[in-house]
Amino acid sequence: MYVKKISKTIVVLLSVLVVFTSCSEDTESEVTDSNADLTLEQSKQAAKTDEVSTKAFNIIETAFIENEEEKGATTSLFSDCVEITISAENDITFIILDFGFGCELNNGNIVAGKIHISYTPIQNDTRNITYSFEDFYINSRGIEGGGTIFREHSNASGNPQSTLHKNIVVTFESGLVATVDGVRVREWVEGVGSGTWMDNVYLVTGNWTADFSSGFSRSVLVTYSLRREATCQFFVSGTVDVSRNDISGTLNYGDGTCDNTAILTVNGNEYIITLQH
Repeated sequence: MYVKKISKTIVVLLSVLVVFTSCSEDTESEVTDSNADLTLEQSKQAAKTDEVSTKAFNIIETAFIENEEEKGATTSLFSDCVEITISAENDITFIILDFGFGCELNNGNIVAGKIHISYTPIQNDTRNITYSFEDFYINSRGIEGGGTIFREHSNASGNPQSTLHKNIVVTFESGLVATVDGVRVREWVEGVGSGTWMDNVYLVTGNWTADFSSGFSRSVLVTYSLRREATCQFFVSGTVDVSRNDISGTLNYGDGTCDNTAILTVNGNEYIITLQH
């Protein structure tokens, strides 16, 4: 085992890259402890933003799957406190998920407010889905906005796939606001047709950006599919490129083991990173 000695400036850069954040351009002077603390806090908020959006989109896709593709699922994501209203008009199906003032889903997330989902009839084995949030909160963090999903019943590999376009605003308890825009492609590779969400496995690709009200931004490009398993709270494999201006790095999530570590490579140097939940 070895320890690398690195300057405070590099520590700040690693903190920024590992959770996909960036901050304003530093001066050439040494970074102070207060600035380092601020950057670490920004990094935490960026990680939480990705976590919030991922969980919200999982709710949307699971609602569609349980209503349209796996009716009568033996194990639903939605608990009894969710009021689900389904209607149809002019061949368009509408789903309203009403979580009231607070409802715990079967995966432990606490949600409130409503999600509106609508989708068209199937054409050429595909559907177009729209979604929007109304006074929606997940684990006390608000989400506004919406987007579209292009749903393929069977992609080139024979698996269901969703291409999700998102333009949302995430508001934290502190008042910090993050505007997120981008595309995320999620291929369902395991658990299809089993009737339960608990054995689902997805491969995620795409690219997205986030701009924060405190003045920093960051961009992400998935270069090797991120593997998400329903039984693990972290991606278990895959790589992403993260960048800020002319600074970039690569984050590798590992070999498939469910753990909270990844390897960050910057300028040829590798660092073991402990991930935020």
